[in-house]
Amino acid sequence: MSRSAYITRAGYEALNAELKQLWKVERPAVTQQVHDAAALGDRSENADYIYGKRRLREIDRRVRYLAKRLDVITVVDYSPRQEGKVYFGAYVALENERGEVAHYRIVGSDEIDAHSICISVDSPMAKALIGKAVDDEISVRTPTGLAEWWITAIQYQPF
Repeated sequence: MSRSAYITRAGYEALNAELKQLWKVERPAVTQQVHDAAALGDRSENADYIYGKRRLREIDRRVRYLAKRLDVITVVDYSPRQEGKVYFGAYVALENERGEVAHYRIVGSDEIDAHSICISVDSPMAKALIGKAVDDEISVRTPTGLAEWWITAIQYQPF
């Protein structure tokens, strides 16, 4: 599944801040630690040196990814024309026939966090929600079968 190249303004700023933190703060500190550890002599049994080199590779890999990704993503800002319908960046409240309530925010794939209510704009749930309004019914195919939800609220600010 291809990832869309959309991101919210806050998501873009978070990725950019992470890139700056890695490049300007963490990488120089780890580089200094590796330099200091290398000065101690035998590198093959020096845990600080080995860990530091591994951490540098992790930082460099993440920096390369973030730099490339920030070049290709498009920031999508809120527009008053979106009001009343579900579009990118919307917070949506849903309810099913059992009375269970769910809250989601539709964001780009780079903003997904396991501890948040955010879902990717590329997900089946988001695709079913896009363009819908309050009281509309959506159907989403899940591993357990077809799930039906009703949209109870749409906002572009957190609930």
